[in-house]
Amino acid sequence: MNNRLRELRAARRWSQADVADRLDVSRQTINAVETGRYDPSLPLAFKLAALFGLPIESLFWPDSDGDGDGAHDVGAAAVQPDRAAGAGS
Repeated sequence: MNNRLRELRAARRWSQADVADRLDVSRQTINAVETGRYDPSLPLAFKLAALFGLPIESLFWPDSDGDGDGAHDVGAAAVQPDRAAGAGS
């Protein structure tokens, strides 16, 4: 899953530890989400969106590379049908 977390955090001059403290998670969790090694739980994704004052889909979107990684593919499959339906099908 791709995300804008690093960009949004840097624009506010927040460290990973700052974000982690605001959300009551570890700095390692924030790092793992930023680098794409960990897809956040839905509650954490909503907390991140609320922290930055943005809709969740502005922070996260599915990989489009089809890399076969099960964790990423499940998220992409869950989002793609909604996007297709919203495109005027």
